[in-house]
Amino acid sequence: MNNPFNRRATDKGPRRMRKGMYILPSLFTIGNIGAGFYAILQAVQGSISEPTHFNNAAIAIGFAVLFDGLDGTIARLTNTSSDFGRELDSLADVVTFGVAPAVLAFMWGLHQLPRAMDPDLRHNLVQFGAIVSFLFLAAGAARLARFNITLNPQPSNPGRPGRKYFVGIPIPGGAGCIAATVHFAGGVPITVWWLTPIWMAFILVLGFLMVSTWRFWSAKSIDFRSRHPFRLILVIGLLVALIWNWSRYVLFFLALFYLLSGVFARLSFAMRKGSPSPGQAPAESSPSHD
Repeated sequence: MNNPFNRRATDKGPRRMRKGMYILPSLFTIGNIGAGFYAILQAVQGSISEPTHFNNAAIAIGFAVLFDGLDGTIARLTNTSSDFGRELDSLADVVTFGVAPAVLAFMWGLHQLPRAMDPDLRHNLVQFGAIVSFLFLAAGAARLARFNITLNPQPSNPGRPGRKYFVGIPIPGGAGCIAATVHFAGGVPITVWWLTPIWMAFILVLGFLMVSTWRFWSAKSIDFRSRHPFRLILVIGLLVALIWNWSRYVLFFLALFYLLSGVFARLSFAMRKGSPSPGQAPAESSPSHD
């Protein structure tokens, strides 16, 4: 005959372990916030004479992207998702992928313009750059708010059925593009005035893509519970080795490829939609489905 007191005593172990598993994803989220705070501190300390601070800020945002992916993956694998974890993750993303890259984009790409240049031109560029950096932050916050309230978001250019996509580039992706660009430059800031409009245009494009309804590939489509994870392990190992040895070039290429993949997917969808199929009327005479 089983003793009920013994059963209760043995049940406490799994229950405590279960509660501990809920803490694990939140620890990575806290690490995400810490990396964002460190990135802000490094960005405001950077200068032409000390570009290492800018590079450190970019690297910190890169690690934050990794932490952000790990907390969600661990929560799904251990079935420990919670409302608290989701809210904490959203707040962390605003700081790490909104405020930190906006500050970095401004301090690296605009604030270091030489004082010897035309004062009016420098003042106008810096002021407009501050507005552009804020627009990136506002777009990222709007992207997070839309993601939190939408149960089943559908992109305006749907992809393959059964595949998971983001509607608009996710805010870690936008922040990662800024960080990868700064890291690619080795932290050396922009000091030539004609490069600043290009940099501001790039930031505006990132903000637009975040609030757009274009589809972007989601890493959630990767099945870590598959029976044949060997190929996935090889790919991840190869990617880690490439980043370890050539992080500046590999990360910049990955960020640019991810950014352009969503743009090309939207353009190809528009071209397929605009070209009539055999036996079909031209696109001009058919109603729009947008």
